[in-house]
Amino acid sequence: MNPTRTRSTAAAATAVLAMLALATACNRESPGSAASGGDKSVIGIDLPRSDSDFWNSYAQYLKNDIKTDGINALPLSNSQNDVTKLVANVQVFQNTGAKAVVIAPQDTGAIASTLETLASKKIPVVSVDTRPDKGSVYMVVRADNRAYGTKACEFLGAQLGGEGKVAEFQGALDSINGRDRSEAFAECMKSKFPKIKVFELPTDWKGDVASAKLQSLLAQHPDLNGIYMQAGGVFLQPTLALLEQKGLLKPAGQEGHISIVSNDGIPQEFDAIRKGQIDATISQPADLYAKYALHYAKAAAEGKTFQPGATDHGSTIIKLPNGLEDQIPAPLVTKDNVDDTTLWGNHVG
Repeated sequence: MNPTRTRSTAAAATAVLAMLALATACNRESPGSAASGGDKSVIGIDLPRSDSDFWNSYAQYLKNDIKTDGINALPLSNSQNDVTKLVANVQVFQNTGAKAVVIAPQDTGAIASTLETLASKKIPVVSVDTRPDKGSVYMVVRADNRAYGTKACEFLGAQLGGEGKVAEFQGALDSINGRDRSEAFAECMKSKFPKIKVFELPTDWKGDVASAKLQSLLAQHPDLNGIYMQAGGVFLQPTLALLEQKGLLKPAGQEGHISIVSNDGIPQEFDAIRKGQIDATISQPADLYAKYALHYAKAAAEGKTFQPGATDHGSTIIKLPNGLEDQIPAPLVTKDNVDDTTLWGNHVG
């Protein structure tokens, strides 16, 4: 046996395995500096999807902040709303030296075993916008999603004078966000506006599903006078297109107007508010999600810790059974404040 040849073969096999591990990452991008395995601040970041204007804005803020703040990030991956891809991407981060990981799992139940694995490797996790049901997290960067449902209910109930019929486009109910918004909206409507009939339409965060279900609902209930969209980034365009097609897209203040409240705070929603097509949205802070996801990931990689209580950026950290959550403020936006320059939706091209 030739020992030199044996060593060469082993080295080649190791190189191939490393290349295969990198190949498992899906839709990878390269916004920042190359990571060094010995750098304690190396951060792995997975984007959750690219079919939503909100998440595309979040991605852009992340890339800008990575450059501006000099974050040492591995090439970004995008799991495209597929938990299998997310698991594979996180495995690549683990194999390539990440000291902290930023994710936004869309299925908050299926990620538990991956979180347990990362915890066993002492790799802290920052979860953005979604709170994993189980598994250790260093910090969740998220707005109070129950407040989304309650604010939407209170605004819509007042708009309708406490009576009418409302379609609710529910997000995926296997997501903590979909559950929180739906449960809070239902509880508020039942207690405060019992004369409003709510039609719950599960959509799995898919605009085409929402549009199809709305079309069927309008055929049965042409007197529908309210809509709650749990995610304007995916529901706004197909909803407005359908209403316009049916001659139902009438401006606010005009007879026959269907009152619409949304969640996200994207520029398209702001334009729709200005035009009177929709009445309100709750601004989900894409800019602050990116900023504080990186802030906490860097802190985690450096071994820093946080405690529940008020922060210096106008939010509150709360204790979870499996970690901590920084609840970032999310304001209601109407025609009265839609031009507020502090809203991130007014700074996106």
